Amino acid sequence: MRRISVIIPACLLALFMVVLVAGVASAQQEGTQLESTQPESTQPTESIQQQAGTQPERLIVRPDESIQEAVDSADPGDTIVVLGGVHRESVVIEKDGIALRGVDTSLRPPAEPSEGPCEGAGFCVLGDVDFDTGEVSRYVEDVSISGFRVRGFEFSGIVGFGARDAKFVKNRTFNNEEYGITAFFSTETQVISNVTSGSEDAGIYIGDSRRANATVAGNETYDNAWGILVRNALRGQIVGNETHDNCVGILFVAGAPGPAGRFDVSTNTVNKNTRSCPETEETPAISGVGIGLLGATGVEISGNHIVGNVASGPTDFEGGVVVVSSPIDETPPTNNSVFGNVLRDNDPDLFWDETGSGNTFVGNDCETSDPEGLCEG
Repeated sequence: MRRISVIIPACLLALFMVVLVAGVASAQQEGTQLESTQPESTQPTESIQQQAGTQPERLIVRPDESIQEAVDSADPGDTIVVLGGVHRESVVIEKDGIALRGVDTSLRPPAEPSEGPCEGAGFCVLGDVDFDTGEVSRYVEDVSISGFRVRGFEFSGIVGFGARDAKFVKNRTFNNEEYGITAFFSTETQVISNVTSGSEDAGIYIGDSRRANATVAGNETYDNAWGILVRNALRGQIVGNETHDNCVGILFVAGAPGPAGRFDVSTNTVNKNTRSCPETEETPAISGVGIGLLGATGVEISGNHIVGNVASGPTDFEGGVVVVSSPIDETPPTNNSVFGNVLRDNDPDLFWDETGSGNTFVGNDCETSDPEGLCEG
């Protein structure tokens, strides 16, 4: 796990869509301005257009042209439409309100890698961040990236550093070495309706963001180490995603450098996360975990469908929902709620190491637990 830390079946489909909309509505009530996942949602806000002092423009990038050059020439609030082709470049966005839309377009690594904080990234939304202290002196605001295939980057397919209200929508990221889509030192990030696969670390990662207020909704993430990872980040929602064929479907890791939690994790389908991940310097060997809370705090896990998460290799723990102390510094899990979930064919359905306080297991439709009796609450 790369440490960028400062110190470190038609009815079911219909039901899925209903609960996803409900989850989004909840986020809006809490102040997260979740926009539509249709292309119109990437239109920049009026305030940014007004601040720019010009009418927004639509710039066209053709297969033999540079996306970065279009970004450099754009004004805040402009929309850049990339029409087809394979673009071999890294793209850095440091202006507010830029909307990037891909139409049958792929982004691949350049022949010569870029340098600096965006090194090894496909798209990088970059604010003014002190990477030694984690302080953000200026956020890049309201950038949207949608409709791209991003493949083969050494770091991350799409990343935000010091981004506010960034929207990553309907992208497909494959075989990016560390992360598919990630945000650090950022707030109000929206990761919606993407497909992420083939990353050695996380398909989707929210990290180093004490006021994350992130929305991760409607994504499919598979064949990664962790499908969705939250570390050193607080507040947000993980709603209506499909995570499968990872070592862990959804993972919270607390401890050095900081806490992880205060998320709503609901209406996700978390199935057959049976891959085996070996022990690393920061994590134990893990396999067969649906949703893992490692020292997490204040996470509500509800209404999820969690099936067939069984270890295929060595693991320190396994189960449909796992609640344990952090392996990093033994931070105990506290005030987590696991209720109203359907769990089947996990080994076991519920696992708790009995550390921490205020953790509750109530009203779950499950059959097995360790310790016994957690399914009876």
